[in-house]
Amino acid sequence: MAEYEIPEDYLAGYAQILAEASATGRRLTREELTSRRTLGEQAAETGLGLRTLVSEHLAAARTAWPHSPTSTDSVLAAMQQAIDAFAEGYERAQRLAVRQEEAARREFIDDLLYGRSDLGRLAERAERFGLRLSHAHAVAVAQGPTAYDEGDTVPRQVEQSLIARFGDRSTLLTTKGGRMLCIAPGDQEEVLLHFAKQAYAATDGGRVAIGRPQPGPGGVVQSYEEALNTLDLADRMELDDPVLRAADLLVYPVLARDRQAMADLVHSALGPLTAARGGPQPLLDTLTTYFSSGCIAAEAARRLSLSVRALTYRLERIHALTGANPADPDHRYMLQTAVIGARLLDWPSKGSLQNDLPVARWRWK
Repeated sequence: MAEYEIPEDYLAGYAQILAEASATGRRLTREELTSRRTLGEQAAETGLGLRTLVSEHLAAARTAWPHSPTSTDSVLAAMQQAIDAFAEGYERAQRLAVRQEEAARREFIDDLLYGRSDLGRLAERAERFGLRLSHAHAVAVAQGPTAYDEGDTVPRQVEQSLIARFGDRSTLLTTKGGRMLCIAPGDQEEVLLHFAKQAYAATDGGRVAIGRPQPGPGGVVQSYEEALNTLDLADRMELDDPVLRAADLLVYPVLARDRQAMADLVHSALGPLTAARGGPQPLLDTLTTYFSSGCIAAEAARRLSLSVRALTYRLERIHALTGANPADPDHRYMLQTAVIGARLLDWPSKGSLQNDLPVARWRWK
């Protein structure tokens, strides 16, 4: 910080206190201590640096040092009291400012992610936190084994890594609902990917979802909801990827958009599996693994810990019950779509598709 003289108002009465301490050896009165704290608070509010302020107090003490035969111990004790009270007031004002800043930041983040503030006013407030909401933004959401708050070690570690790599870059890192969030300009995917990498490492194998870039002041909340929906979808579909992009999973909300049609498809294509010995779940798991293995029987059998012959028997049983052959390309798409629908609708654990359709927990913009 460049050196400059502070206003004399912040030293008001200081020389007189030292003179009286030298003459009488007294300590500062309660009123004098209060006045020193008040001056410290005022100095902090104007943005003056504490180091400069303390230096000026010491310089003023040298200039106004009382010429008295009494011991200098009284003067030094008065200096200590005065400067300590001044610094106490300064630090108290700073703590209050930090709390107010944190409250304002949290209020802004809540309004931003819930979209409950006037968009024009929200855009103005966003500039204070380094965001320009007139541009497109994307949101990455990281979920770990535990809930996180902004002051926790893991979010600070991720933020420090991001700042060390990219600097400011008009990004905002925060937490919401126990998850870590990174809000970045829509054209800076590398920032979100680095956040995802660091969050995955810091959470010891957590999962990160990245929403699509969305334009305008309401774009952040749209991208945030997409990321949350993607995490929810990953749980339902048992997706293993640590980093998931909403743009890569658009087929799922498209399929789920007409829930009645999807329920009809699942009921028609997979309903006959309920007649199998042991219920439909083993055969449904067989179809899921078979399709995820690229319809390679040997790989599917390995994943299911079955022999190829046992897997082939299951596929034949599915063919016999449903009339659709999983190995036939003409039947495969219908069966695979029905399997996806079953997982989206949580069938068969939810029971009848006709009478008890579960309500979707996601909304797609």
